[in-house]
Amino acid sequence: MTVEKMPISLVLGCGGARGITHIGVIKCLEERGYDIRYISGSSMGALIGGIYAAGKLDVYEEWLCQLQRRDVLGLLDFSFSTRSLFKGDRIIKVLKELIGDCNIEDLPIGFTAVASDVNEQREVWLNKGPLFDAIRASMAVPMVFAPVIKGEKLLVDGGLINPVPIAPTLHDHTALTVAVDLNAPAEKHANLDQRELPENDETDDQSEISSDSGYRKVIGNYIGNLRRRSKFSEEGELSTFELVYKSMATVQTTMTQFKLAAYRPDLLVEVPSNLCTFFEFHRASELIEFGYQRTVETLERYERHSHIKQS
Repeated sequence: MTVEKMPISLVLGCGGARGITHIGVIKCLEERGYDIRYISGSSMGALIGGIYAAGKLDVYEEWLCQLQRRDVLGLLDFSFSTRSLFKGDRIIKVLKELIGDCNIEDLPIGFTAVASDVNEQREVWLNKGPLFDAIRASMAVPMVFAPVIKGEKLLVDGGLINPVPIAPTLHDHTALTVAVDLNAPAEKHANLDQRELPENDETDDQSEISSDSGYRKVIGNYIGNLRRRSKFSEEGELSTFELVYKSMATVQTTMTQFKLAAYRPDLLVEVPSNLCTFFEFHRASELIEFGYQRTVETLERYERHSHIKQS
């Protein structure tokens, strides 16, 4: 069977802004002739996978690559509650306007978004109903975005229980399962901060933020502090958010290893966990390129040691 005729299932993992690398992965797979028939995703993996299944990934990519740091701040809506920092409704509203909503069962590509039900302490597969309702539930990162209530279910980020959701693809009629792990071991030269943005970038953003509403200024200062304090402070202490985020990352890394041991994909694209910080969506172009190149490297290794004829 040649690559150009090979139907595959694609599993897209969770990892904040690192999830943007999924776009590069998909672009590379398409260019090399792989036919994506089914997608399963958690959190950002659900977002990118759902938009691709709807046939609008190019629209989303163009919009995403135009985002500056100040634009990212404008997409965040403070919840003013004890449940989460942001409501998460504004970004979904913007995406619905950009992409258009539809029911998952009407998509031309099979799709499952994975969320976690904290009441039942189990994962939930969302493969029916409005696409962005499923995406919103799968992306409800604890403490960051408000949980989604669906009947008696309290749904939060799918990555809490299943960071790389391979199980929903097990009964697909495809020849190959490709998974993307966004919580792979850190790599020395992977961090995008080694290719830092110009010094005036943050200054320009801050001046625009300060001229806007007070709450956006608070958000800007908050995210700015997260970025500056992404490492240990001089006293070796972490902020509350950093501690929760690093704890979740530890759980996700452990769960990823467990899930990959139980359900091994045919091909695994590994994105290092230190590639960027959680909120660095303004670095979309760099992240997409990283995902593309990492997939090229992974496919070349795979194709060299398989019977597949390269297209």
